[in-house]
Amino acid sequence: MTKTYTGKDIEIAFDMKRCIHARNCFLKLPQVFDPEKRPWVSPDVASADEIAAMVRTCPSGALTYRRLDSIADEAAPGHNRAMVLENGPLALHGNLSVDNKPMVRATICRCGQTNTPPFCDHSHVDAGFTATNEPEPSGKDAAGDDPGGELAIIARENGSIEAKGALEITGGSGKRVHRGTRAFLCRCGASKNKPFCDGSHKAAGFEVPGD
Repeated sequence: MTKTYTGKDIEIAFDMKRCIHARNCFLKLPQVFDPEKRPWVSPDVASADEIAAMVRTCPSGALTYRRLDSIADEAAPGHNRAMVLENGPLALHGNLSVDNKPMVRATICRCGQTNTPPFCDHSHVDAGFTATNEPEPSGKDAAGDDPGGELAIIARENGSIEAKGALEITGGSGKRVHRGTRAFLCRCGASKNKPFCDGSHKAAGFEVPGD
């Protein structure tokens, strides 16, 4: 369930099921985002520009905003990217369609333990999931015609995530791992070729709903 907090110049929305507890909000603007207070979001104690800039650093997209002044809302960056996080999810930023919903930012589970598929819910920590953020390159490098065109994230039942559309995958250092217009990404946690699917979900008996 998404909760909204409306101020004079900006409205902030928070979707708890997508939060991965990166804590960017509290660490960067504690006067606005304080989990010890109720309500925990105070949209009028900082400028709308400051709040918007902070929200754009939320990797999961659990926080979004809507400007109530004359300033435009957040736009897709024009280049779709997935960053592989160490022992954690894939952090996507771009012109996304996830669960048939438009998004700019999202973190997609790759440990297989989330309770909110396809999104990460921080379950990888308790599960002790380990996976490098500097995987070997796939050897594929085909940018496509529009690197910022719609990227559909499609969860296959009991299987992988299909990324359909232009996408560049990078390691944590920013090094390119893959660039193409279609990729199948592991979400069971068992692949030996992470972040890509290698069919291990079948032997693992992985069960999860699909789109």
